[in-house]
Amino acid sequence: MNQFVKSVLAVGITSALSISFISHVSAATYEIVDQGEASKLKYTYAQHQNSAGDMAISGTDIYNYPVQFDYLNDDDFDAIEAYVFSKYLSVNGLNYIENSDTLRAGNPTANDLAWVVRWLQDTNNTGKGRDIEYQKVGDTIAMTNVGGVTTDFTLWDVKFDGTDIFTRSTTDIVSGITDSGISYGTATAPYLPSEPHTDSEDVAHTFWLREHGIRGFFSYDLGEQVFEVVPFETEYVGGASAILDVSEGGVAVGFSSYKTNENFKDIITSTSIGSGDCNNSDIVPGEMTLEACIAEKRLLSPVDIYHNMALKATLAPNGTLVVEQLGLLVTPHPNDERPYSSYALAVNNQGVAVGYADGFIDETVTAPSEDEKRAYHYAVIYKNDEVIDLTGEHDYKGNSRAYDINDAGIAVGHIVKAIGGKATEKFFYVDTNVSKEEVNMITPNDYFNGSDSTARAINNSGLIVGEGEIETHNESDANPRRTAAFVYNINDDIFANINELIPCNVRQTYDIIEARGINDAGMISATAIVKTDRRDAKGEIILDDNGNPLSEDVVRAISLNPIPDDGEVCSAEEQGKVERQGAGIGFGSAWLLVAILGLRRRLSN
Repeated sequence: MNQFVKSVLAVGITSALSISFISHVSAATYEIVDQGEASKLKYTYAQHQNSAGDMAISGTDIYNYPVQFDYLNDDDFDAIEAYVFSKYLSVNGLNYIENSDTLRAGNPTANDLAWVVRWLQDTNNTGKGRDIEYQKVGDTIAMTNVGGVTTDFTLWDVKFDGTDIFTRSTTDIVSGITDSGISYGTATAPYLPSEPHTDSEDVAHTFWLREHGIRGFFSYDLGEQVFEVVPFETEYVGGASAILDVSEGGVAVGFSSYKTNENFKDIITSTSIGSGDCNNSDIVPGEMTLEACIAEKRLLSPVDIYHNMALKATLAPNGTLVVEQLGLLVTPHPNDERPYSSYALAVNNQGVAVGYADGFIDETVTAPSEDEKRAYHYAVIYKNDEVIDLTGEHDYKGNSRAYDINDAGIAVGHIVKAIGGKATEKFFYVDTNVSKEEVNMITPNDYFNGSDSTARAINNSGLIVGEGEIETHNESDANPRRTAAFVYNINDDIFANINELIPCNVRQTYDIIEARGINDAGMISATAIVKTDRRDAKGEIILDDNGNPLSEDVVRAISLNPIPDDGEVCSAEEQGKVERQGAGIGFGSAWLLVAILGLRRRLSN
């Protein structure tokens, strides 16, 4: 679980207050504490906070990204300019290359720097995101706000040789901090340039390689000493592991790779030209090292490299782990080599975990065929050495995930259902204390019938938070539906848009788009869109022709702290902001939401 009990008395008081907080949706019942403003990056994103208000924060879109221009040649700069020429008319906020000479000299304008970073990140054929011979961009920073002070939480990133500059090639995520001070999450090793490799034609190549992908970590001293979770299976590219939640007693849950995908092994070991190539002497060592070949296949692989399994681990301040595998939802046929995985996303103080796992479409199958039909993953509970499907009958249901569970055994998440001919995510809660035959997901009413909604967390008072769509248009990649954070009380079936629960005078400033966590003090970790001075890729404020700062929308981590209902009634203008907040979304905000969706995927995968 992501929130913890201080005492039975405190829970009782909080419960009584919380129910009153959301009984009058026109009055303010939460104050906003802005915890996410950071000087070196554009976007911050809330993770979880403990009962003291200490919050884990993720950040992205770093200013002055440390591009290593020394590794680029004239052909690369020609490719960058061709890339920009093909895209600049369709990219909001960027112009064509402003100064080719300064770019090629390694001193680009902010506009040109932004294009180089975009080119390095782009995983399509015109970019270099999948090319092992080019610098890799991580662009995700972990931070914590402790005692009102936000600081970086540096994990395994290192500085480039001879510099004071981190590579920023890692993806670092602190997921939360327990009341007892255990911080935890996932992070990757940095991509670093290899020693030059001379190919069979006497041409030198530099490869950007890393020791491993994502690995779980925990720390008892806010990052002064960090312990990693070594995966069960590390073959080829180091394996994968994650710690996604920790109970107050130091019980962690997450997942670890436990088996390498046989199809990926075939890609590496095949002797057929154009298939594996790593076994072909013309490729290794003719063109590259074996390590580089494997890393390249990893970037290009169309299949999951590992089978992952949910894990539970008991942590200790000296870094030791007592780890157990939590198992799979189904037992595949012995000849079925498709990846079967399970993931634990949260654990309560009784050690009961929830998450999701791969399953068969027919939930009654006990003797599967080699090609048994499977298309979905299903919300599960890990309890008493069993993996129990929370979905019930699979007919007319799709993917589901359980994101959190409180100490009373109430789990929350979302499930995909067919509504009006459209696959729609609906938030649910479910009592996991009943027998598995009696498990029943409850999907309360949310913003409207066709709204996608997700429950992210539940506290011990029965308050659920998450987000849902508030727009009804047919969405597209360029015009997604806007979301709003919600709070729902299972005790009296009250659902409320959190934007309607903040003071009138800030409703024009904060558009709260999602809620990630809620603790037993009733504090909500959320992310909001706010308007701020527009900055370029170097972090400099952009001015208009009259010398006035331009503005832009960004996302920012905030905390919502409960306050007594003072009976304040908002004016029509103030209240109308909430009602209209999705209707008039502009071009820039639409692209911001696309960026947010990409960030969510990065932080969730």
